[in-house]
Amino acid sequence: METNPPESLKKGSSVPIATKDMPFLEKVMLKSGLPDLYDTRDITEVVYRVMRDLMTTEAADRVESELHKPAEITDDKSVQMEIADLWHDTNPIVGFLSRVRPPWQGPGIFKIDSDRFLFRVANEGGMPPSVDREQVVKAVFSATKDELSSERIQEIASWLPDKVRQMWEEA
Repeated sequence: METNPPESLKKGSSVPIATKDMPFLEKVMLKSGLPDLYDTRDITEVVYRVMRDLMTTEAADRVESELHKPAEITDDKSVQMEIADLWHDTNPIVGFLSRVRPPWQGPGIFKIDSDRFLFRVANEGGMPPSVDREQVVKAVFSATKDELSSERIQEIASWLPDKVRQMWEEA
């Protein structure tokens, strides 16, 4: 986006819009380097899915309760949703399973460490090869933190594995 900005960005006021005033998905797209809103929506949902897999259902519900704002202000129905819709997963089977299984932490084959977290985001999200997965995760984290209370921000940090927690704190 920086090397080839849309024509609409070249017109109008020269004063940049503060990212806090931008819609959620546009913030993620701008900070991540993702090429469009559809990829941004899909990959954000995967980042949230992996985050939820680390948390209890109760903790995930507390996060979702704070995310009831529009993800994008548009007439396009495919990206016209709340951030909470991305958080709780648009896939009904995945959404159900995430509510009935325990957090994927501790010993065992399903433990999600930082490498598995980043691997899942890159592979489940269909991330373009030209985009850095850590930059994408940080972009989702940054935009998400703008929407949450300090209590939720700390609660999420407590669930994240070492390197991913550091990325959350830096975002």
